[in-house]
Amino acid sequence: MTNSSLRRFARREWGPLFWTIRDSLARDKGRAIPMTLGAVCLTSVFQIVQNTSWGFQPVQDLGSVKAVDPLWLALLRTPLSLFVPALDLPVWGALAQILLVFGISEICVGWWRTLVVGYVATLAGTTYARIGLSLGPDHPFGLPVSDRVVNDTGPSAAVVGLAIYVCWRYRAYLTGALVILVMIGEVLIKDNLAGKEHLAAIAAVMVLCVMRATWGPRRSRAPLGHSPPPASSAPPGA
Repeated sequence: MTNSSLRRFARREWGPLFWTIRDSLARDKGRAIPMTLGAVCLTSVFQIVQNTSWGFQPVQDLGSVKAVDPLWLALLRTPLSLFVPALDLPVWGALAQILLVFGISEICVGWWRTLVVGYVATLAGTTYARIGLSLGPDHPFGLPVSDRVVNDTGPSAAVVGLAIYVCWRYRAYLTGALVILVMIGEVLIKDNLAGKEHLAAIAAVMVLCVMRATWGPRRSRAPLGHSPPPASSAPPGA
């Protein structure tokens, strides 16, 4: 592939996305991503509090989701579970994911769509955990009984779902396909609850994209060849 071909590919794959992000940040700076910055602060606060002698249990009561919990309790805790850092992962990873992916999504599709898609992905993972446990460890999509008590928190499922949605919205199809392949590879290399929840999140968001493409407004995605309008001025249903 020649340099000109690479430039054309990069312009087609990432051009609308890049120009939307660049223009928004140049114009508004931090004001372009208020929800994202709030989410970073909330996650940081939860991390600090849950590592104190008195704060661990309150944080778990507010945002810890396990498949063994009653469904009503899991649904009640889900909104905050997205911002409670996973205990077995470094917090900087969660903060970087939120700042980068939530920030891009907030600029490109707006803050409320970012939250909706993020929660759809998160709820898909939570729902899958219960289905997987009912299928059992011998089923290809099943889970072992030990996963009933796994602490299922953090933004990763929402991040994966948002990445797919933004790639679809801005026609970055190869990038979206690479995200899916990486998540499949994650499950093949390390077959755990988190990896399978990521696939469930991808499936849920892909269904959402199909629904938007089929029944949503005609201008449901960014046009090719030039920068789309900012999310704040985009028509409803963009």
